[in-house]
Amino acid sequence: MTERSKQIQEPGTEKSSAHEKIKNREKEKAEAVINIYTSFNNTIVHATDMSGRTLSKVSGGMVTKHGRLKANPTIAMFIAKRISEELKEKGVDALYFRIRAKTRNPAPGPGANAIVKSLSREGFKILNILDTTRHPRGGPKKKGGRRGRRP
Repeated sequence: MTERSKQIQEPGTEKSSAHEKIKNREKEKAEAVINIYTSFNNTIVHATDMSGRTLSKVSGGMVTKHGRLKANPTIAMFIAKRISEELKEKGVDALYFRIRAKTRNPAPGPGANAIVKSLSREGFKILNILDTTRHPRGGPKKKGGRRGRRP
């Protein structure tokens, strides 16, 4: 073969090997962000990739038909199981958690810890857990009037 024919063949082989390297990198390690909103009435889990595109979204109402159980830790475990199945299909193995409670609440609802624990048991690596609950600084006046709410 002449040098000219070698030069023509080399770019095509480099292109395919570079494409394979990208595929292998994606299979090796993919990260996702798990946004958990927990109130005392419901639990909503929204999984996104690092750029913010939705990978999966599951709420308590999608798992149970009983309204009173939507914020239950047992139902949160079922939510985590559904999320983990969908994330494993997409090749995700490491997670960032962002837990949010209802505004002004001191602690998240009962399902947040159950979701984090269930996903760690499923084999995902936990990279970070962040509390993103909103706390008003002053803000509008609370309802109840001057003397507050009375029985």
